[in-house]
Amino acid sequence: MLHNAYLYIFTMASVTFVIRALPLTLIRKPIKSRLIRSFLHYVPYVTLAVMTFPAILSATQSWLSGLLALLVGLVLAFLGAGLFPVALSCCGAVLLSEFLLQLL
Repeated sequence: MLHNAYLYIFTMASVTFVIRALPLTLIRKPIKSRLIRSFLHYVPYVTLAVMTFPAILSATQSWLSGLLALLVGLVLAFLGAGLFPVALSCCGAVLLSEFLLQLL
């Protein structure tokens, strides 16, 4: 069993190395394609969203309060509110919705 664990770790390390090393060694010229540059520009944002979104819905006792906080945050961010007011408003929305769900 331990032998398989070493094989798995080696495989994961190799795949991670190849994914990071190949673009660095194969692409020597600046990327001129607008499509590829646009794709590479949005990769960090998509990765952050994919990691954050499930945590927003599952961090509270009810997924409804997480969804409400997400909606409040999206609306306030769209209206131009800063990070601190958005975070406080989302926390308040969760607190209020969890309190109301307890009463029901």
